[in-house]
Amino acid sequence: MALVLDLLNRDPRPNVGNPKADAKPAAELRHPEKQKRPENPVLRKPDWIRVKAPGSPKWAETQKIVKENKLVTVCEEAGCPNIGECWEKKHATFMIMGDTCTRACAFCNVKTGVPQALDLEEPRKVAEAVAKLGLEHVVITSVDRDDLDDGGAEHFARVICAIREASPGTTIEILTPDFLRKPGALEVVVAAKPDVFNHNLETVPGKYLKVRPGARYFHSLRLLQRVKELDPTIFTKSGIMVGLGEERNEILQLMDDLRSADVDFMTIGQYLAPSRKHHAVIRFVTPDEFKGFEAIAYVKGFLMVSSTPLTRSSHHAGEDFARLRDARAAKLGG
Repeated sequence: MALVLDLLNRDPRPNVGNPKADAKPAAELRHPEKQKRPENPVLRKPDWIRVKAPGSPKWAETQKIVKENKLVTVCEEAGCPNIGECWEKKHATFMIMGDTCTRACAFCNVKTGVPQALDLEEPRKVAEAVAKLGLEHVVITSVDRDDLDDGGAEHFARVICAIREASPGTTIEILTPDFLRKPGALEVVVAAKPDVFNHNLETVPGKYLKVRPGARYFHSLRLLQRVKELDPTIFTKSGIMVGLGEERNEILQLMDDLRSADVDFMTIGQYLAPSRKHHAVIRFVTPDEFKGFEAIAYVKGFLMVSSTPLTRSSHHAGEDFARLRDARAAKLGG
């Protein structure tokens, strides 16, 4: 019988939630701001959501490199269901600027609180890990750092430059915060010339107040549009979760909004609640519905679409980047 990950109650980090290591529940340690919220009911996961637990030798090797370099990965911090598959292939998404976010989104498992100072050695550490893993394509994301004057833009740029120096053949995809009220920050990141600039809208605009209260839908949309204005050669990408109570027509309108911003690549995946204190899963969207969204998105003009229950921003990112590049070449050639 296959062992499956309990993504609702399991904290991804060692010892967190272990009563012998700490008497406080994992959710309380990571999300103190959510503790006064009522617990949401839990829907039984359908078979298409279940995944095998990680633990292969290659997975362990990836974990060792991450730990030796004292790095943080969103794979662990966000409790990603695809960690076993990705780390088996030595694919890891590095999360820079610490493990503590200044926002408190209702869907996210990343710890909320007051972040520590930036690790000025982190660009070198990330670059060395990328080289050791032999990555052809790497995804770099971060927590929100509203406490920094530039939101961490310069740090992002330094990480990109360090990877270019240590591993020149590696293509770089970044998944950034929104740099809300950080004038000039986006320009710094774009000037570092990542190959893919990803910023997730996360959900439809009508859900922002409850799901993503610290962000602004049209600011995020404008951020993506501005990337193309600054450097049309950079691929742009954005993703949403479904199952939060959104309506089908809202998703289709969001697709149109992204295309109006000239976004190349859209991802759509099933929302999974990290705990009962997070936003509830309203429903599980069926695989056939995901296929339908994919077909519609391609008709609307996206170069690349990934739409499955287990789709996440960095899942199959390397393979998808190759397909994205081929799609652009075919379009320009045609």
